[in-house]
Formats: sequence, C-alpha cells, structure tokens
Amino acid sequence: MTTSDLRPPISDIKKIAIVGPESTGKSTMSAFLAEHYHTVWVPEFARDYCAALTAPPTWQDEINMFYGQIALEEEYLPKANKVLICDTTFITVKIWSDYTFGRSPQEVLDELPKHPYDLYLLLSIDLPWEEDPLRDFPHMREHFMEVWHKELKELGAKYVVVSGTGPDRYESAVKAIDGFLNR
Repeated sequence: MTTSDLRPPISDIKKIAIVGPESTGKSTMSAFLAEHYHTVWVPEFARDYCAALTAPPTWQDEINMFYGQIALEEEYLPKANKVLICDTTFITVKIWSDYTFGRSPQEVLDELPKHPYDLYLLLSIDLPWEEDPLRDFPHMREHFMEVWHKELKELGAKYVVVSGTGPDRYESAVKAIDGFLNR
C-alpha cells in the first residue's frame, strides 16, 4: 500500500484559501499550514508569472493568470492530505482587473461560483508592509481589505479574518481551520 492509497478521495479534500491584500503573509502562512496539516500548498501562480513580465500585466495576462491558478490547483489537489492549502485564489484576478481595467474578464466572472473553497482565511493588514518588486500599493491596504470583504460576501463564502502577529497569527489560523474541520 502506498501513501497515495491512504489519501481520501479528491472529492473529500477540503480546500482552504489564504487570501488578503498585498504583504499580509499569505505565502508564509500557506507554508506553515501545509506543514502543520501534513499536506501540500498551492503557490500563487501570478507571482512567478508577473516576475517574468517586462511590462505591466495586460488584460490577456490577467486571463493567463486565471487559467494558470486553476491548473496549479488541479495539479496539487491529488497530492493533498485531507486539506489543500491555496496561497490566494483567482479572485485576485478579478480584484486586480476591476482595479486596473475597470472590469473583469467574463470567463473569470463565470467561473468564480464554480470553484468554491470550503473556507477562506482573510489575512488582516496588521503586519508591517514589506517591500517587494511585485507589490504596488502600500498605501491602499485598507481599500483592498474592504474589497476582499466585499468579494467574499458576494460569493457567500465562509471566511474568517486572521489577525495578530508572530505565533498568535498562526494559532488563529489553525484554530479557524480546526473549528471548521471539527464542526
């Protein structure tokens, strides 16, 4: 019997999305949670994609990032152990497209309700901003936090805001996931 034989069916795997504005520790939180729950985490497709761009993202780039994020999740799902931790979701494409272009690609809007997550952890902006060449809006964190609340509410998503710093932040995330899994 192999390790993959012990995994639950893909349909039983709970998808946990780690979302929030820039510089809220999503990737660090995702790595921590994956280790804590002995599973895998899906990296943010847009990060590597944007790092390779030589100009600001275009409308087509946003569509490419949408499809790339979905493909990554599909690739990692069979490797998950009870939960799949997702470092952001393609809702980010909607948020950035709305901000940058004033609207979102229709295929993103059509697919949003078809790709639900079982729980979203919305990371608060209470961490200090960290400079990064791929981050653009240090003075708009409050705005984007409000946008995340709005988007998640419009989806009817189950979400928990995770705040605090250091170990408290991680403990809050684990408590939220454990509460969800044990309900």
